[in-house]
Amino acid sequence: MKDLLTDNFRAFSAKIGADPLCIQGPGGNTSIKDDEVMWIKASGFELADAVTSEIFVAVDRNAADAEAHGAGDGTCKATVLDPEVELRPSIETTFHAALNWRVCAHTHSVAALSHVISPDGRKVAKRQLEDLNPVFVPYAKPGLPLTTEILKRAKPESRLFLLENHGLIVCGETTAETDNLMQRVEGRLFRAPAHVVGGAPAGAAMEGFDWAKTENWMARHETVCNWITEGSYYPDHVVFLGAGLPTADKDDEPPVVVIPGEGIQIRKSATSVQRAMLTCLSDIFRRLPKEWEPEAIGHAAEAELLNWDAEKYRQWLAAKG
Repeated sequence: MKDLLTDNFRAFSAKIGADPLCIQGPGGNTSIKDDEVMWIKASGFELADAVTSEIFVAVDRNAADAEAHGAGDGTCKATVLDPEVELRPSIETTFHAALNWRVCAHTHSVAALSHVISPDGRKVAKRQLEDLNPVFVPYAKPGLPLTTEILKRAKPESRLFLLENHGLIVCGETTAETDNLMQRVEGRLFRAPAHVVGGAPAGAAMEGFDWAKTENWMARHETVCNWITEGSYYPDHVVFLGAGLPTADKDDEPPVVVIPGEGIQIRKSATSVQRAMLTCLSDIFRRLPKEWEPEAIGHAAEAELLNWDAEKYRQWLAAKG
């Protein structure tokens, strides 16, 4: 069964997992399968560790596919093949099982996100990728709701999916084929980051906080500051940083506080994942043209993510690390 987990697949997974422009922290997932078994990244673990640690869990591919089509609760916990394994399969297991390609990779690509958070960006991405027959999927809660939206639009030949306010899925029959498609997509969606001055202000940060290292520019750019404090644009931002970014410290101890016009402060106790998510936000908005208007996922979608047990589990694992 473990023969499926080839060195090439592990190396590909680790490569994209170590690239913050593809994946941040425990986000994203990869899978490899045959007709009966699928290995998929375990929830809360980091793809960067794919070569050095056992981060993949084997599931019954057909049982997981059945959950994608309404059987079971959509978590695929019951599809894990080894009852002794305590790892949970990724919350995205259902779409990996349902897409009929041997290798699937889902990333939170900065290049893709800088397009799919904006209606204007999605139009540009459609033109840039037209010959690759991309499938555009409207925002849905990760897990089974997202799988349902994907399957409504997928055709047997569909290998490329752009997920509104979420990220990218690429598929192939081999690891090399999947990697090649991902590189082509990344190349076509590449936008050079705008030059910004992100250094820390001269004044002292609040007690328990430090000024961010390079992301302070977002607080000084009036339009961007309004965007990042008024809404959230993709799921992992909400999961690890909360809904939008607050402009004052609160009782729930937010990891990041924006001081409009000055800079961004990050709590000294913030996890490496929370710090990576702040950098990701900056990376995305540095690539968003000034004429593109981003669309937030909305308060109802934020509430769904904040009150979801699956995401509380990922938060718990991230805090442990």
